Amino acid sequence: MRLTRSDKWLHAFIYVFLILLALITFYPFWNSLAISFNVGSDTATGGITFWPRKFTLENYQIVFKEKNIYNAYFITIARTLLGTFAAMFFTSLFAYALSKKGIVFKKTYMILCVVTMYFSGGLIPYFVLVYNLHLYNTFTFLIIHGMVNVYNMIIFRTFFQELPEGLEESARIDGCSNFGVFFRIVLPISGPVMATLGLFTAVTLWNDWFTPAVFISDQSLIPLQTQLVQIVNSGTTSTMIANLSTYAQSAVQGSVTVKSIQMATMMVATLPILLIYPFLQKYFVKGAMVGSMKE
Repeated sequence: MRLTRSDKWLHAFIYVFLILLALITFYPFWNSLAISFNVGSDTATGGITFWPRKFTLENYQIVFKEKNIYNAYFITIARTLLGTFAAMFFTSLFAYALSKKGIVFKKTYMILCVVTMYFSGGLIPYFVLVYNLHLYNTFTFLIIHGMVNVYNMIIFRTFFQELPEGLEESARIDGCSNFGVFFRIVLPISGPVMATLGLFTAVTLWNDWFTPAVFISDQSLIPLQTQLVQIVNSGTTSTMIANLSTYAQSAVQGSVTVKSIQMATMMVATLPILLIYPFLQKYFVKGAMVGSMKE
């Protein structure tokens, strides 16, 4: 099909607009990266845009000399891996049960689930419940919080409803139970939707700072993002330096500022999950669409 001159101008405008939009979206991250590699005292004078004016690794040296950063990394990685696994397992299992015909009170269960998407008991009742269950200030709470997501359950349920009934019937003829059908037949062919929702869940858990800030007071259980928020909210150089280790305090001189350490910590907390994204991006459209075509 041959494009007319007006079509070519329209295509050119769309490409230019999308490129500008991508640059505007990407610039804040790139600027933060440049500041993290720049001398803090020089950054305070302003003018850092795309490249560090005075390159240094001192900001990252101070961040990685902090003992808390490694423990926070471990807590964040462990929570993300275990929380994502638990969420995918229990959410898919719940969705598979609700996808079957003939379930007693099936519509009632769905109504109760959907109601929770729009209404909650509130933060204070939830805090009281967690405290009375002896889950406050525990790593177990970080795993089970939000373990069953209703939105993900609906997508799982829709995907399972689209599977051919012959698959399950043939498995039952071979003697498979309900759990056998689920683990041997359903899960192996649920890769795209499992990868998509699993990545969304992992990103949510990795970036979640509010929940640990409210329900975790033990500093040894604080995840990386919550620690980053504490650093960002430290306010002044003296407050932040007081929270650093002895080595870091001795390393902080006039060349390091709160903003430079904030940017370095932000990069350390953000880059790992960004590096994982491209490898699972191919599952996004396929997985999300496969579970949303029918309801």
